[in-house]
Amino acid sequence: MYTANPTCHPAPGNNVSTDQAFESLSPDTVIDAIESTGRLSDLRIFALNSYENRVYQVGIEDEKPVIVKFYRPGRWSDESILEEHRFSVELADAELPVVAPIRDSEGKTLLRFGDFRFSLYTRVGGYTPELEDPDQLLSLGRILGRMHAIGAISDFRNRPTVDIASYAIESMEFIARGFIPDGLRTPYTTLCESLIKQLEADYQPGNDALIRTHGDLHKGNILWRDDDLCLVDLDDCRMAPAIQDIWMLLAGEAHEKRVQLSEIVDGYEEFNDFPVNQLRWIEPLRTLRIMHYAAW
Repeated sequence: MYTANPTCHPAPGNNVSTDQAFESLSPDTVIDAIESTGRLSDLRIFALNSYENRVYQVGIEDEKPVIVKFYRPGRWSDESILEEHRFSVELADAELPVVAPIRDSEGKTLLRFGDFRFSLYTRVGGYTPELEDPDQLLSLGRILGRMHAIGAISDFRNRPTVDIASYAIESMEFIARGFIPDGLRTPYTTLCESLIKQLEADYQPGNDALIRTHGDLHKGNILWRDDDLCLVDLDDCRMAPAIQDIWMLLAGEAHEKRVQLSEIVDGYEEFNDFPVNQLRWIEPLRTLRIMHYAAW
């Protein structure tokens, strides 16, 4: 079943809690929002796994259920959400297995009901893939090769970038301001400053290395069903090196990761040149994610 991934990341400093943002989002509001699109709900609502947003499966009379995502107020601008939607639709229109938002009769994907912005998705069933399976890794490599070829055609203008400033420096400053005991503040900032110095030496991708990526592609955002893979939840898509969509898929000991990567590369290179020179950025990207996640 499609579930929104809980590891999407707000910008540090956003002090509106999820509970506060959604305190008026009652079951009745969810139903009314769905029915404002011309659908008749059968009143069955099932909450799906999501932290930043609120995501539900809602039953529809005489039709398949739909997935509705209500966006957390203040997290993304309309422009950034629409840019994510356009990328998803672009991939889906190219026949990539991506769950894209449903377009209404006017072609709109970002809808409104009261104070809430929401979007609808087709319900797609599936299971978390077994990424130790060579066939699944090969298939995933093919999907990523095609996706990155499309992602390189143009840039995001309103989505963020995986960079040192937002992932490391802002995260460090946010935690140091009030989320760490006084006695630990100096050791924490000293460690972070050392990491940032190393990151600045090791991770400086030029603009030509940045493309539109999924941005948060771990196995929880991949569905496996009927021998096919499907990518979901592009809520955290952003400009990044292509390797950002690959390193989180590798797990286990070093030799196991090499075997997994080999399968992904074989599939990737059927459609795109694999960015071998970006392999050196895996550890910097891992460090950036840990620092960013700490602030999240």
